[in-house]
Amino acid sequence: MLSNSTVAPVLALLLNCVVWGVSWWPLKQLQGMGMHPLWATAVIYLVVAVVVAVWRPSAVRLLARTPALWWILMASGFTNAAFNWAVGIGDVVRVVLLFYLMPLWSLPLARLLLQERMTAPAVLRAVLTVIGAAFVLMQPGASTDTSPGSTAQPVLADVLATLSGFAFALNTVMLRRGAALPSEGRAIAMFLGGAMVAGTAAIAFSCGAAAATMEVGFPSASGPWLVLVAGLAVAFLASNLCLQYGAARLTARVTAVVMPCEVVFAAVTAVWWGGAAVHAGLMVGGALILSAAFASVLGRR
Repeated sequence: MLSNSTVAPVLALLLNCVVWGVSWWPLKQLQGMGMHPLWATAVIYLVVAVVVAVWRPSAVRLLARTPALWWILMASGFTNAAFNWAVGIGDVVRVVLLFYLMPLWSLPLARLLLQERMTAPAVLRAVLTVIGAAFVLMQPGASTDTSPGSTAQPVLADVLATLSGFAFALNTVMLRRGAALPSEGRAIAMFLGGAMVAGTAAIAFSCGAAAATMEVGFPSASGPWLVLVAGLAVAFLASNLCLQYGAARLTARVTAVVMPCEVVFAAVTAVWWGGAAVHAGLMVGGALILSAAFASVLGRR
């Protein structure tokens, strides 16, 4: 059972889940307009970082002199860049499920960085997530917005989704570890990280031989993409503030349980809006992953 002191943090994390669960749709729309998810992530997070810096100028100074925030910057930056890229080129439900192998990653990270106990039930839940991932990966993922003739995109989406999940687990653990730091410092680290990592990757993949295969493009003229970018900037600002509020007040294990609720929002909207197909392996694997996640809350060990 959740206590009164944890209700607000859990609700904050759920709001974050709603935003991220449906964010795939505007990202795919932007990609259809010629704006690669890496560029979209870089622009959106740069806008939000500037807003935070203007709102709280002390946040920039805090970031510059606090090494703990640099870990949050890198972990959050890689999380957002990799996840947004994955949903842009892969099957949404599959990507989100692989992203949420968090109990598997959170267990050793929480032990190493927070000295939280590694109990037998927690290890069992991690094993369940591994079995669930195996079922998810049994059938090759369908690719949606991929380059013509490219066969590497579904594999790339799987790799990006898995790595972004690990980075997110590290991010939530570091948020917990840095709970005493001012919220504006954590916010500027997360947003600037998204802009820096995604922007660096977009520039790198836009140059040389990689440009022909990765198609990391940016729309050259103004248009509807500006509205989508602005809307996502506002949504991501709200969701990330909710994330750091909730993750800083809950244990890494509880955070790793609440966050997979995003799977529900992503799955429903992917089937409803995107016509996604849900095969048996995906359903079984998803059930195992989510069961392991929810068992963490019920067990509290």
